[in-house]
Amino acid sequence: MEIRIFDTQEEIGAAAGKIICEFTKNNPDCVLGFATGASPVPTYNYMIKQYENGEVSFENIKTFNLDEYCDLPRSHKNSYYTFMHENLFDKIDVKEENIGFLDGNAEEKAESKRYTEAIKAAGGIDIQILGIGRNGHIAFNEPSDEFTGESYKVELTQSTIDANSIYFDDIAMPHYAMTMGIGLIMESKKIVLIATGDKKAQAVYDMVNGPVTPKCPASILQQHSDVVILLDKEAAQKII
Repeated sequence: MEIRIFDTQEEIGAAAGKIICEFTKNNPDCVLGFATGASPVPTYNYMIKQYENGEVSFENIKTFNLDEYCDLPRSHKNSYYTFMHENLFDKIDVKEENIGFLDGNAEEKAESKRYTEAIKAAGGIDIQILGIGRNGHIAFNEPSDEFTGESYKVELTQSTIDANSIYFDDIAMPHYAMTMGIGLIMESKKIVLIATGDKKAQAVYDMVNGPVTPKCPASILQQHSDVVILLDKEAAQKII
């Protein structure tokens, strides 16, 4: 693991954005894996600015997102499909037909097979952006008794529901999601994980220094050959 510590979220966003943009410049048909939530937004803002300044084109990339809520229309304001379009896709030149998303309303096994095959057909994910939850989850892989494999339907924990329910002011937050499993995430060639704030400090410690255990899903990243972890000082306080 390569760990970098920064003062601000904007600096983290620039660092992650530079990794993505430089790789895309040299590999214009690369495959990028994206995450939702507040942590990667500064990264997406950096990518947008680089595109607007004519520094990089995303016209030929393919993308895959980590997860999507179940029992929620894709067009809903809180779907991850909508989030990604509002925060990145609508502001760069990526082609809609090259955007890959899990369907949270599809049959679980068929959708898992479809998504895995789509990623493999694209050549695999070159760079996967990750966040980390307070309990050490990555994507919606919650603490459990075993590491997961391919994509699957997961019942969200109460802590995750509590953290995300503030965004659902019109309907109740879904309690299930389709997510990439740990095994599929680990097949990414490079992983860039972003964590900010003191509420993530224990999860970061467990990820970096704890045992590799599905009780802290992010700890599996210790076994990946190319992981860059970008932290602010608050998130890094227990490992400094």
